[in-house]
Amino acid sequence: MFSITVRDHIMVAHSFRGEVFGPAQRLHGATFLVDATFRREQLDEDNIVVDIGLATQELGTVVGELNYRNLDNEPDFAGVNTSTEYLAKVIADRLAERIHKGALGEGAKGIAGLSVTLHESHIAWASYERAL
Repeated sequence: MFSITVRDHIMVAHSFRGEVFGPAQRLHGATFLVDATFRREQLDEDNIVVDIGLATQELGTVVGELNYRNLDNEPDFAGVNTSTEYLAKVIADRLAERIHKGALGEGAKGIAGLSVTLHESHIAWASYERAL
């Protein structure tokens, strides 16, 4: 399996519901380093997984929709604990939607899988992996 990874970051504010979250139940900020990895079994006719420039651009568009937002005020997240794991899935699903719509070009149709990792810090991160 071949893969490429592109990186961006987001800064959000949010709060959680539930005792398990302790002080994070209060509104707080979070900065995430975001890695998106695209996988395929065979390289395309140009011998690439996907155009890195397009992949970087599309990741930037997806995270740009979340950046500098209080997620508690966003209709898409009403009543949802926007955990690191959950946000990784949201970003992966939004990237998958863009791939299906052709935003990463014809060569991207061969992408078999996608994973998104959000790094909360240098010692903690969460990922979501999905097929396309």
